[in-house]
Amino acid sequence: MDSRQLRYFIAVYEQRNLSRAADQANVAQSALSHHIANLEAEFATPLFERKPRGMEPTAAGERLYEHARIILRAMAAAEREIKEGGSEIAGDISIGMANSGMKAIGVPLMRTVLTKYPNLKLSLTESLSGATLLHLLSSDVDLALVYNPPSEKDLVAEPVLEEQMFCVGTEKLVGKRAPIAFEEVTRLPLILLRYGLSARALLDDPVLLKRLEANAIMHLNSTSGMIGALTAGLGCTIATTHFVSEPLKARLLVAREVIEPKLTRTLYLCRLRNRPMTYVMEEMCRLIRALIADQVGRGAWEATLLI
Repeated sequence: MDSRQLRYFIAVYEQRNLSRAADQANVAQSALSHHIANLEAEFATPLFERKPRGMEPTAAGERLYEHARIILRAMAAAEREIKEGGSEIAGDISIGMANSGMKAIGVPLMRTVLTKYPNLKLSLTESLSGATLLHLLSSDVDLALVYNPPSEKDLVAEPVLEEQMFCVGTEKLVGKRAPIAFEEVTRLPLILLRYGLSARALLDDPVLLKRLEANAIMHLNSTSGMIGALTAGLGCTIATTHFVSEPLKARLLVAREVIEPKLTRTLYLCRLRNRPMTYVMEEMCRLIRALIADQVGRGAWEATLLI
């Protein structure tokens, strides 16, 4: 198995047709078919089902496709790194960010890349923290800013900041801005993120999180839906002031500090352990840390730096 065979395999997988795949790979159809047959012989298992209308990947073909993408991206990165020797930050970088991260440093990151790294092609993906982590685990992004990722042997997670969580809702629902005890919060009509990876982003303490989830009246996986529900007075939530900064300024919502105990969540800068750290990734990690430190230092992001 070599890189050429993997490229040919990916072409067939994505096109589902030998003729179209041959055109895409700029190779004769017979040669393409020969390489696929050699791969199947090497693995001693079929990678495609030959059907009248094209090629349908088998379970083995599906798995090989995931590995092939990672292998070819790693090989391309290695080739660039060896040729460039770190003298120039160039190539492609894909970064995933939880919504709060994008809101805080998305524009400064884009501006810096456009002005300082003209030969770097940046791809940014914004989603809820759980979805962002899944993007990283599936190698769709190279780096990710996520909250409270699970302990995974394949994951390198660096804590960058800690945020305090507040009880947020309309004044009619949650009362004045004075601190509120956690026990009192559990008796309010809570709207929370859905269970699982997304919910982990809410709190550092999983025991306290489970208590909140047990009393939630609704679960959402939408930031716009959450803001709409809160301002409509349908319920309250646990969130940072950064997340609801606009409706707080407009006095549509109030934020009460939660005490006894205080609630926090931690933001991590993550990458996959089995992916080689390139000069581009190293530089983007440095830049992300610097931008976060700047936002916190200026008071634009209410948090405690951990870097």
